[in-house]
Amino acid sequence: MIIRLAQLGNHPAVAFAVQELNRYLKQMDGTLAIDLLQMNAPAPIGENIIFVGLCEEGKALVPKVKDPELDDAIAVEIKENSGFITGTNPRSVLIAAYRFLKALGCAWVRPGKGGERIPQKKLESISVSLQEVPSRRHRGICIEGAVNYENVRDMIDFLPKVGMNTYFVQFFAPFIFFDRWYSHMGFQNDGNPYLKKENITRELVDGMTRSLENEISRRALCYHKVGHGWTCEPFGVEGMGWYQDKVYDIPKETKDILALLDGKRQLFKNVPLNTNLCYSNSRVQEKMTQAICDYCEKNPQVEVVHFWLADGHNNHCECEHCRKKRPADWFVEMLNELDEKMTAAGVKTRVVFLVYNELLWAPEKGKIKNPDRFILMFAPISRTYGQNYGASREYSGELPPYIRNAVETPSSLAENVAHLRNWQKDFTGDSFSFDYHLMWAHMGDLGYEKCARHLFRDMQELPQIGLDGMVSCQIQRCCFPTGLPLCMMAAALWDEKADFDQKALEYYQAAYGKDGEKVHEILARVSEIMVLYDGPASRPWPHDTPCCRDLDALKKAADDLALLLKEHQAEALFAPEWEMLAHYQVYLSMLHPVIASWEKQDQQGMEDAFKQLMDYLWKHELALQSCLDVQNAEKTLKKKLGIQ
Repeated sequence: MIIRLAQLGNHPAVAFAVQELNRYLKQMDGTLAIDLLQMNAPAPIGENIIFVGLCEEGKALVPKVKDPELDDAIAVEIKENSGFITGTNPRSVLIAAYRFLKALGCAWVRPGKGGERIPQKKLESISVSLQEVPSRRHRGICIEGAVNYENVRDMIDFLPKVGMNTYFVQFFAPFIFFDRWYSHMGFQNDGNPYLKKENITRELVDGMTRSLENEISRRALCYHKVGHGWTCEPFGVEGMGWYQDKVYDIPKETKDILALLDGKRQLFKNVPLNTNLCYSNSRVQEKMTQAICDYCEKNPQVEVVHFWLADGHNNHCECEHCRKKRPADWFVEMLNELDEKMTAAGVKTRVVFLVYNELLWAPEKGKIKNPDRFILMFAPISRTYGQNYGASREYSGELPPYIRNAVETPSSLAENVAHLRNWQKDFTGDSFSFDYHLMWAHMGDLGYEKCARHLFRDMQELPQIGLDGMVSCQIQRCCFPTGLPLCMMAAALWDEKADFDQKALEYYQAAYGKDGEKVHEILARVSEIMVLYDGPASRPWPHDTPCCRDLDALKKAADDLALLLKEHQAEALFAPEWEMLAHYQVYLSMLHPVIASWEKQDQQGMEDAFKQLMDYLWKHELALQSCLDVQNAEKTLKKKLGIQ
């Protein structure tokens, strides 16, 4: 059979959609012949023609949205091999192409080629009808963890396949994330002894970033950039990561405007990214806001720029002038100044402002004058992940007062949301959550089932706390043992009415084939046994509280998984996931004595068992690389369990 794919117009994302349709359809049916056409508008050219792109005829098929440039909606109307694949914008056309392929049986269970599931089938008469509007505007991922170039490229490639639309590259140059991988650094040690360390430069990272920007652009994804760095880079100090052991050359004029802490103006714990400035100083305000405006003018490919203050908390300037206002008031003052500069320069870039740490305490007097310019980003980094947004939308009691450099960030999600409510009293513009479900907390859920359920539910409940989506701040390699949390996040952001159990069943069958439900049953048991997930993500687990409900049941789950791995019928299509599951079974078995020693408060036994586990992970790191961020696993488990 011959199918004609007609590209409408010349937008790169539409051209890419046609390329992807051509590639996947041929993989599904090797006997299929595909003609590629390029046209400015649809024309009745025989049978078996699919028009891909934006046009007046297609526009009538697409559901209406508030803002067609920002909001995605798709339409696929194909009957007997002829029809339209279209959307509200070029990005939506690409998403529509993948939704069409999904309707034909394709699936993507994690980033990378190993996560593709392309069925072999005869394509004789194709009819698909879809009209969909995603439930949330913002559906994105932020770079974090330890990565190589391929990890980030694969994540960018994965996003539109599961209906996501945004990628966020932190910093001026995301150096630290690449450095973590290429130098194979460890946590409190020298890192992987079996891999050769590579020294990378900022120039090399800049080159990789430009290449990744091309990947973002060809998919027309919404590109977010920077965040951390505005408090140091414009003032002549590099901000490439949270490095504490570097020697920084601080210009004299910069030293004078660093935040005054304990009577001294110096780097906070020797980390420029963590060092706030004297925000009452007009020179600081002018320099920062002009730097952001200039950056936006020079980088039009960045659709959304993030303006954040320094990282960390209890590190704000104590001078007599800064003390007159809350950090949030000084922040809003700078946001308004920035908007005035950008408006005068004709810059259309939207600006994200951060509600995080001390900035949780809303301004007392300041108010954003032009809300259309800004997007509120709620980042409850200190929250507990055993709780959900919906059940936390009401807070009983009074919020603790803001006391400069003496705040305790709230672990209660309800308390975090109460701070958000205070911001929302005056700011009613666009907003999203910037949450950390897949940064640290997931490592406490060894089966990923509990994490996936909580993440899915949080995405469903975002409207209950007044937010229109999420950009997930997370490690990129988060699919060990499965990509279920990542896929369930995407599913709920796309369709808030989706059923978790049905989506999970589809996931396990796509990932593992006919034995997928058996894998699901074992991993669900593991999640139920472990309670390590339920506490605050960034704080140690209390030593007087068990982190595992039943050690014998945990061992049995590992043994049952070993038996399933031996008995299951190997199928080439699902081999990548089964191979990764075999490593996970060893991981689970080797974690058992670590947790058993912790429960008995046998510190030495726990340390010894953990060293053996890490040796296994380091030896097999290249085989695990696409799914497990070993450095993140080491750091998180050590902090959680108090391992030196």
